[in-house]
Amino acid sequence: MLTLFGSIAVSIMMLSYTLEARSRWYVLVFAGASAATAIYSALAGVYPITVIEAIWSLVALRRYVMRHRAEQASSQSTAFVE
Repeated sequence: MLTLFGSIAVSIMMLSYTLEARSRWYVLVFAGASAATAIYSALAGVYPITVIEAIWSLVALRRYVMRHRAEQASSQSTAFVE
């Protein structure tokens, strides 16, 4: 069951990474999948991978916040032009 969880987490992580240019929501999904992969590797006892995946999750979460702010700023500046 643990291997299935890890396989699903990594698959979602890879798919969302591939699609993240389409929407900021894929960046958020990537962050969540990276966190799930960190949990999987911790349960499997592979602690170096746990640290790496946790860092990836935080980096992706930061990218989501930055992209969200940038999209909000661009939509507000567009609203003033119209």
